[in-house]
Amino acid sequence: METMFLISILSILVLLVLSAFFSGSETALTGVSDARMHSLEKDGNPRAGLVIQIREKKDRMIGALLLGNNMVNILASALATSILIKMFGEAGVFYATLGMTFLVLIFAEVLPKTFALNYADDMAMAIAPVIRAVIFIFSPISEMVTAIVRWVLKMMGFDVSLAGTGTNIDELKGVIELHQGPEKETQEQRAMLRSILELAEVDVEDIMIHRSKAVMINADLPIEQIVEQALESPFSRLPLWRETPDNIIGVIHVKWLLREIHSNNGKLEGISIDEIASDPWFIPENTSLYDQLQAFRQRREHFALVIDEYGSYQGVVTLEDILEEIVGQIDDEDDISVPGVRRQPNGIYLVNGNVTIRDLNREFEWNMPDEEYSTLAGLILHEAQKLPQVGQSFTFHGFRFDIMRRLRNQITLVKVKKMDD
Repeated sequence: METMFLISILSILVLLVLSAFFSGSETALTGVSDARMHSLEKDGNPRAGLVIQIREKKDRMIGALLLGNNMVNILASALATSILIKMFGEAGVFYATLGMTFLVLIFAEVLPKTFALNYADDMAMAIAPVIRAVIFIFSPISEMVTAIVRWVLKMMGFDVSLAGTGTNIDELKGVIELHQGPEKETQEQRAMLRSILELAEVDVEDIMIHRSKAVMINADLPIEQIVEQALESPFSRLPLWRETPDNIIGVIHVKWLLREIHSNNGKLEGISIDEIASDPWFIPENTSLYDQLQAFRQRREHFALVIDEYGSYQGVVTLEDILEEIVGQIDDEDDISVPGVRRQPNGIYLVNGNVTIRDLNREFEWNMPDEEYSTLAGLILHEAQKLPQVGQSFTFHGFRFDIMRRLRNQITLVKVKKMDD
């Protein structure tokens, strides 16, 4: 009798250990980092590859682990109830319920799951071979259980086969937002990572230098004036036009021009600008930044001319413009600094109307929408549905906008204040 009692107690302890194993395994395998597992698999870690294989069929994994966990918990509770009924009679049911609830909660649920949450990756790789065997053994029963669950849910109007419409891009964006660290450094890193993911969603028209700001040279000017304008320009590549600025005939590189002058012994006479210029490269304004970046790499060029659907010249885009969308503003000794945003006391910003929404969101981690417009002035016009007057104020998207200055039909200066500030 005493021997049977000891065997029963030992069996309960073994079942509690198995319950802890199943509980911890479920937490570890569901909380494991997919990114780290893929990285370790590429480095030749076979356990990481096994974890990925197990997670590819989560319903089978969860079904097998829950089946094993419930079996050992029920069996442990039944043994404890049987022992305590023999010892205390009908009151043993109460004692067994109270005791097993405490033991299962502490040692088979909270403790192993807490450990698994903190060491999910390492634990998942350690238990992967055992879990694969458990899934194989329980697969007939777990498949049947999964089929019953899917059928019941479908009868209730929930089709789990259609669930999970989120993309990997959405998951990456969520992970980026969770990135924490030193405030300024972390903000810059988050902005950079967001920009990389958004390259395929932004068109070149959103970042191009508009034709009104682009420096161009009339190819019919005397060579002396062309050289003078090229040297005065802060840009190394300049579009050439003839008869009308819409008639772009080529692109001149300042280095090519200087090389030609050097080969001509420093003389300008006899130099033909048409022979030096390269053919213009026209791209549609709705080309995504990702596609344009790939095109720059393939053609080994840094400069393109942007046209609209009617073939009209709209502006220029460079490789540096796209890189600045990723890493932020890149200034060199030739850049012209024109501040578009001035920070004022009390959380107020004076912003030029032509500053892009993307630059504001990147710099200050705001969340202004930029789907329908690219500049701050465009946002105000879209929301106000009219041309506002100087002195008017608007509140939308969590910001207050005060129109400070207007030049004819252009909003040139706006005072912006975030409402929660």
